[in-house]
Amino acid sequence: MDEHNGLFEDEFVIPQPSASTSPIDAIQAVLPATVDSFPDALKVEALHRRDYILWVEKNLAGGWTEKNLAPLLADAALVLPPPVPNWRTLARWRKIYIQHGRTLVSLIPKHQAKGNSRSRLPPSDELFFEQAVHRYLVGEQPSIASAFQLYSDSILIANLGVVENSIKTISYMAFYNRVKKLPAYQVMKSRKGSYIANVEFKAIGSHTPPSRIMERVEIDHTPLDLLLLDDDLLVPLGRPSLTLLIDAYSHCVVGFNLNFNQPSYESVRNALLSSISKKDYVKNKYPSIEHEWPCYGKPETLVVDNGVEFWSASLAQACLELGINIQYNPVRKPWLKPMIERMFGIINRKLLEPIPGKTFSNIQEKGDYDPQKDAVMRFSTFLEVFHHWVIDVYHYEPDSRCRYIPIISWQHGSKNVPPAPIIGDDLTKLEVILSLSLQCTHRRGGIQCHHLRYDSDELASYRMNYSDKTRGKRKVLVKLNPRDISYVYVFLDEIGSYIRVPCIDPIGYTKGLSLQEHQINVKLHRDFINEQMDVVSLSKARTYLNDRIKNELVEVRHNLRQRNVKGVNRIAKYRNVGSHAETSIVHELNIPATNDVISKMENASQPEHYDDWDKFTSGLEPY
Repeated sequence: MDEHNGLFEDEFVIPQPSASTSPIDAIQAVLPATVDSFPDALKVEALHRRDYILWVEKNLAGGWTEKNLAPLLADAALVLPPPVPNWRTLARWRKIYIQHGRTLVSLIPKHQAKGNSRSRLPPSDELFFEQAVHRYLVGEQPSIASAFQLYSDSILIANLGVVENSIKTISYMAFYNRVKKLPAYQVMKSRKGSYIANVEFKAIGSHTPPSRIMERVEIDHTPLDLLLLDDDLLVPLGRPSLTLLIDAYSHCVVGFNLNFNQPSYESVRNALLSSISKKDYVKNKYPSIEHEWPCYGKPETLVVDNGVEFWSASLAQACLELGINIQYNPVRKPWLKPMIERMFGIINRKLLEPIPGKTFSNIQEKGDYDPQKDAVMRFSTFLEVFHHWVIDVYHYEPDSRCRYIPIISWQHGSKNVPPAPIIGDDLTKLEVILSLSLQCTHRRGGIQCHHLRYDSDELASYRMNYSDKTRGKRKVLVKLNPRDISYVYVFLDEIGSYIRVPCIDPIGYTKGLSLQEHQINVKLHRDFINEQMDVVSLSKARTYLNDRIKNELVEVRHNLRQRNVKGVNRIAKYRNVGSHAETSIVHELNIPATNDVISKMENASQPEHYDDWDKFTSGLEPY
């Protein structure tokens, strides 16, 4: 406490007008210091103090005594951020708060009055212990032994020249025990960071449990710890990426997508289509599966993390049209999507472990095991195994604590409140709704999109209604199907509906072409073909790539013992191998065969330095 003004060091006094005749006196008298005039750190501390005062006032029964406050502060620590004040400190804060009319500025720490003006040695070793603890609670994570060494050395130096009343050190075990009595959460937070501490101690809130199926659906991606083979070539395609949707009420799997590309809107789109659609294909495609997969419907809330693909404008637009609410979880808090994270662990532990070709994230766990050499499961076989495991095993298996059986929960929930299905016109519009949303300029010649031109008689007739002011400048909403870019859907405001508009493609370049393949063709064209960008030159690029793939496949067939996972994985990405499309890179290669293109190809120089497949398929961002 300050001897002159009777205030504690961190108390703050609202400035009062001075009797001085200084020119600035008038300015000081206009308005005392406000909260905004202090640094952010001090404002945060003032809010921290007020939160504790208000919470205790709300929950306190009795006076502000140690007996009443101590247990309340223990409860407050569970709902309010640390550090928790001492009961005396809290009582002092409240007294100041009340005295100054419950203004937030009264709780601003008075740091300018802090600090020792003279050196003083504490009567015990507490100061030295605190210094050692500060050294222990750092990100470098020093050992307790090194902290004790600092403690001992500091006291030894302090005792130099002291004849009487020298400071005695405590034993190492006493020091160790005192450190171990420090709050474990604060220790881990200081040494390993808030994220690790929150994961370890589950310092999180909770959400209201869902009351019906499809009320809350969690979605996320994970790379599977497994190498899969091409169906025809039997060469490793690499590790597939799984996009999964879990119903939080029943714990059932409601949709999925499996491919070899980076997580993207296309992955989310295919998985969402899977969850919304009925699973009628299962019985015909996999007759060995015993049960049905009745889980489908439109999610009410889709719980996502902060991946780029979930912030896609196309996803936001699609969910808006379908009436699906998107809930974004805070960054680096996967426990707020507990079911999907737990499900990934179950898949790796129960489904993948017995399958040859399993990979390891830890090289020490791998030992002499070679997943590339031992991989024996084809992609289509794994799709069947995955369906079989989800439908006949996981859905009918109780959880480890026997609290629920997923399929029973689904049946009970669907009987009480059936999910909202997408039927009739909504079902036919689903392809349009879930396509990529683009804003393109509608001008003479139609619409330019990804270096392609789309136009039709209907679109041309619609252009005739534009005024001179808007002609050539009007933006329209375009829906592009990433799996087939030979057409787009264009929304026309005046008629309030979409029309289908084909690509102006006289040689069939875009027939059956995906956006992924087209982007790679464009990249090849941009880097190595110095002609105007059009479908003919793009056909040259696509023809070269298809020929390159054919040559690669010939090499692979002749060198099955030397299987290059990385190169084949790039081809799998280019050919869109996945659960929604093909299961082999050797499906039909769509090469436009016109005399004009062939003659142009014969005259074009082949880029000899393109022998490495990775060079012209890498570097593309997922859409």
